Amino acid sequence: MKPQTSEQNGSAQNGDPAADAASVATEAAATIPTASADVAVAGAVVPVTGAKSSQQLKLEMLNMELASNGSGHEKCTFHHDLELDHKPPTREALLPDMARSYRLLLGGLGENPDRQGLIKTPERAAKAMLFFTKGYDQSLEDVLNGAVFDEDHDEMVVVKDIEMFSMCEHHLVPFYGKVSIGYLPCNKILGLSKLARIVEIFSRRLQVQERLTKQIAVAVTQAVQPAGVAVVVEGVHMCMVMRGVQKINSKTVTSTMLGVFRDDPKTREEFLNLVNSK
Repeated sequence: MKPQTSEQNGSAQNGDPAADAASVATEAAATIPTASADVAVAGAVVPVTGAKSSQQLKLEMLNMELASNGSGHEKCTFHHDLELDHKPPTREALLPDMARSYRLLLGGLGENPDRQGLIKTPERAAKAMLFFTKGYDQSLEDVLNGAVFDEDHDEMVVVKDIEMFSMCEHHLVPFYGKVSIGYLPCNKILGLSKLARIVEIFSRRLQVQERLTKQIAVAVTQAVQPAGVAVVVEGVHMCMVMRGVQKINSKTVTSTMLGVFRDDPKTREEFLNLVNSK
């Protein structure tokens, strides 16, 4: 489709409200006297003193369209001025703010953050939290790193008792346990260590065990498109051990069965027998 061109000013509109607003803002800045004009940016209407020109009116109309249709930047914390191709700061850049927050927390508990044992605690705690949640920095593509292989194999593959550590998103305390994964290949197999790395991606985040179990199964499915995937997670939750009901021997078991593991009872039984065998 050809861009629509305004006969009055010769400007082209490409159908992208954000791009149109930026273009009009530039034109408006060139035509409005600097003595009576404020800076106009896409996504925000800035008042301009005096009579409104046609460019100003068009900019306001485009901004109204952005607000109604959504440009993807309405609630973006890192959207500044006309920088549309932006990224949030690295997680390490968040350390100073996180350390200050931990310092306030210590003070709120009635502690003295300046005493010897606590002077470096806010920074240590901030670094630890970034490590506990490092899965946010990882993607399935990065972890697989091409370790998917063509292989004429259609029998069950099981890796069990993979250690798992995660953080309960409700109380910010740990839960830990083990993960067992099985899949039925369709002429593609996954490097065995990659199954453990997939567990790391999703466990090293703020989580609930139910979602973690499903995310692991879906990731394996995306990686090798098998005939089926089965995941069983057994976890001990500190939010049930250290607080609340304080049941130290309780364990939570969750499972996700996809494909033939859901549809075929015999396949599911074979997997569960392999997982529960010593």
